[in-house]
Amino acid sequence: MKTLLEIAVLWPFIAFIIVTLLPKNKERMISGFVYPVVGLHAVYITGIILLWLVNGGENLNIREISIFSNHTITFYIDFYFDKATAVFLWVGALLVFLITTYSRIYLHNEPGFKRYFYTLLFAYSGYCVTVMAGNLETLFIGWEILGLTSFLMIAFYRNRYLPVKNAFKVFSIYRIGDVGIILAMWASHHLWHENITFQKLLNADLVHHHMEQHSLFGLFLSVMLLIAACAKSAQLPFSSWLPRAMEGPTPSSAIFYGALSVHLGVFLLLRTMPFWEQQWLARIIIGLTGLSTALIATSIARVQSSVKSQIAYSSVVQIGLMFIELALGLEELVLVHFAGNAFLRTYQLLASPSAVSYLIREQFYNFEPRDSNKSKWFKLYNSLYVLALKEWNLDFYLNRFIWRPMKDIGNTLRYLSPENVFYFSLPTYILGLIAAYFSSAFPVFLQDVMPELYAFIGLVLVFRAYAARKSVLVPWILLIFNHLWVVLAISLNSHLSTSEVLFYLLGVGVAGLVGFVLLFQLKKKEPSLDLNSFQGHVYEYPRTAFVFLLVALALAGFPITTTFVGEDILFAHIEYDEVVLAFLVSSGFIVSGISLIRMYARAFLGPHEKTYHETAHRSS
Repeated sequence: MKTLLEIAVLWPFIAFIIVTLLPKNKERMISGFVYPVVGLHAVYITGIILLWLVNGGENLNIREISIFSNHTITFYIDFYFDKATAVFLWVGALLVFLITTYSRIYLHNEPGFKRYFYTLLFAYSGYCVTVMAGNLETLFIGWEILGLTSFLMIAFYRNRYLPVKNAFKVFSIYRIGDVGIILAMWASHHLWHENITFQKLLNADLVHHHMEQHSLFGLFLSVMLLIAACAKSAQLPFSSWLPRAMEGPTPSSAIFYGALSVHLGVFLLLRTMPFWEQQWLARIIIGLTGLSTALIATSIARVQSSVKSQIAYSSVVQIGLMFIELALGLEELVLVHFAGNAFLRTYQLLASPSAVSYLIREQFYNFEPRDSNKSKWFKLYNSLYVLALKEWNLDFYLNRFIWRPMKDIGNTLRYLSPENVFYFSLPTYILGLIAAYFSSAFPVFLQDVMPELYAFIGLVLVFRAYAARKSVLVPWILLIFNHLWVVLAISLNSHLSTSEVLFYLLGVGVAGLVGFVLLFQLKKKEPSLDLNSFQGHVYEYPRTAFVFLLVALALAGFPITTTFVGEDILFAHIEYDEVVLAFLVSSGFIVSGISLIRMYARAFLGPHEKTYHETAHRSS
């Protein structure tokens, strides 16, 4: 059974690699390969589940390779198979096959035909890793892959302004949700003193014993998981991103935001349910989050003029109900509810282009105006109607409390010239190095405050990079420096071994150097290159754009270099009572990832600045 499950995980990823090697303009070859591969995988998954049921349906935990291990932390890949995995995996396999069948015709003669299918396969491989993950670290690998592929699918029509803009907005919200996962992994490490598996969480005595000693810390871990789940599943206060994600092709909207990706927040809570179900306050918070989302999203869905937006908010309502069911402990009902909602929303989204013409006809030929009514109830009804039309100002509040503060901080720091940043940071960094190696020469109070101070300076560099407009090289250098400051901050807090430092900085160093060379060469070819607007250089430099995306992801800690594991190593050196330091470091990682994707989107995506290229209208 172990080998069979390993093949199930590797199958989509191997298919993804093969499709990237196929000729770009051979539609028949690409679809002729993807269609049977995905179909056979669905049959294979069905066979595995039947075999598992015949053998008794016992929970299986499969520990794979250990990537890094020392006295502080052990990072290993772990897979887990139970009834939740079986349901999510089977639904995912069947729906991906149906979407592939639909997409072969829908995307015929589309310039990005090959790009769509290898992105779909990469997303599917990330989904398989997520639902079969046996610990948080393995789950986070698939979680990150789905976040990246969501960005690429929404920005599929990359010559248009709105898809690229909305793709960046959705990716940014995903990254904010990633704070919850990162801090949950940090809290979990200190709560259990090991890289605990989901199978061990089923031990009620073990969980109860640790929760008695660290009840507040356990609540913190549960809230972090909830934040990550809300961001991924479009629950309050993040609900407004889901209809914006419908800018991609209809089949990708169906598979991502109707069926699979949007339900992963439910899966995260379902997988960690043995931990938080013993905390009544956590269950109340999860239930109230689902209830408030269901009520607000219902009112919004009923007044939407766009079919896709109606379906998106209807899906948000159902996921809110799933949150309530989870809070009530109705695990089996959640699995049935998920499968039903996934199939229904996929069908509705695939049928939405046809439904538009019927709705327009109905609107023009069967419109009946309401009678005027001046009663208080009618005025209240109208007020709620207008509020729902404005989507309860969810976008306004996100902008007011998240995006605008980030922009304001960045705009304030924009006046710091690169020279001033260099002259200030270099001597301060040297002082930190001296403090790290000769800590006894510094006062105790200074030793206590220096880790937070240096982590804060690293965060300032990241915000300065986020606000950069004129130069593309300066923000890249600042984002590299942020990693150096983070390593120094952790070294000042707890001794880092040379192997740990090298393991973390290896990915940063290679990616940083390659990215700098790419930007430098592109700047020589395109002197007008800046970050003020979308440049669209992917048309003339597709290979440069692809390599730059890879190195940007590597610098952001995406699971393609040792930096991804290195982040976990650094957090293992932050004690459980050092919440401020953990928050500063995780915020630096998150804003750094947003800044890097912003650089990629501004430099390579969107309408091309040169007039001899086809330019789409600004509005959708």
